[in-house]
Amino acid sequence: MIVGFGFTKLSVEKKEKAKGKIDINNNVKIKDVTQDNFSLGKDKQNVLKFVFEFTSKYEPSVATILFEGELLYMQDPKKNKEILNSWKKDKKLPKEIMAGMLNTILTKCNIQALILSQQVNLPPPIPMPKVQVAVPDKNYIG
Repeated sequence: MIVGFGFTKLSVEKKEKAKGKIDINNNVKIKDVTQDNFSLGKDKQNVLKFVFEFTSKYEPSVATILFEGELLYMQDPKKNKEILNSWKKDKKLPKEIMAGMLNTILTKCNIQALILSQQVNLPPPIPMPKVQVAVPDKNYIG
């Protein structure tokens, strides 16, 4: 269960004016996993702290959005130990926790990236919904 989320770094750098065709590549990377304590009422709970990095690169070399942050994950202490040992051994995490964790990171980062891209006049880093007006068929009689 995810019990905490926070950014430690928010950065946007616009190198040149956006023009022509721009490719935007978004990426999330887990940089580290450590054990931490989380205060829950009067008690302290052991949690795993996932340190992540999110990037949106506007190519060709137009801009970069970079976020770093931490996600706190609470699990059974035995399972926490297994996850931590797996990370220390080969930098891999169980698939059953990755989907929820990455979806949380992507949701929060994409919203923040959308806000920052607007602040520096960049195209949104995620596709935005568009309204399309249907032209009525002139041959239709009804």
